[in-house]
Amino acid sequence: MGLMKDETFSPSKYFNLIAKCSLTFRDSSLYEKVVETLLDCYKRGGTVFTMGCGGSASTATHFAADLAKTTMIDNKLGFRSMALVDNVPLVSAWTNDKGWGTVFEGQLRAWLTKNDVLVGFSVHGGNQRGDEAGPWSQNLVAAMKLAKERGAKIIGFSGFDGGAMKEMSDVCFVIPTQSDVNGTPLVEAMHVVLHHSIIFDLKERMKLPGLKPGVSSPRYFVGSEIPPKQKNLRIHPRAHARGFLRRRMKDVNGRKTTA
Repeated sequence: MGLMKDETFSPSKYFNLIAKCSLTFRDSSLYEKVVETLLDCYKRGGTVFTMGCGGSASTATHFAADLAKTTMIDNKLGFRSMALVDNVPLVSAWTNDKGWGTVFEGQLRAWLTKNDVLVGFSVHGGNQRGDEAGPWSQNLVAAMKLAKERGAKIIGFSGFDGGAMKEMSDVCFVIPTQSDVNGTPLVEAMHVVLHHSIIFDLKERMKLPGLKPGVSSPRYFVGSEIPPKQKNLRIHPRAHARGFLRRRMKDVNGRKTTA
């Protein structure tokens, strides 16, 4: 089915669409699976990474912030979370030097493990539609490919037909629409509606006694692994710093100086 282009925006229709769409998730097994996937990540000490472009980037930031702060109960820690859109110097430098297509995947290579969850927000889900820069949101697709390679779980928030995100995610919300006028505002609004329900649902569940974050495992990767004999080596930080300074502090003639 093609997009509905011969229509005009109507506030009453927009609000009715949000209300109708919200009710479809009230008793959804899909919703429950998303909450359980996030809780499992919390229990095993994993990190939730979020990503998105345009308006979805702000939702990714908002979701990561709420996971870290809003889910806190008394002295119980919230989630480990990181929005991959937040570091403006890094995002702009990466885009300038290496391209927009790998801006999320490139950041994740240093962090992502099988204990983690990658959450993507996208109106179209990385389909083949696009503008002057090419197909939309292929940077999300690249990041999801890495997540699959690493064994991390993927949660998708998409719309229209779901795009690649629907196919690649372990669980994916798809806000169905074919409206060229109401589609984007409906999808983005529903993503925030779902986001808030998930956050406050998690907060209630985290009140249960005995529920606490797991201990995260060391993040060692192929090509940068610590040699086996050194994995259990523990060096006092100050002793390490003194040794580093002794090795590095040299005068202009190349003679070693004392730290």
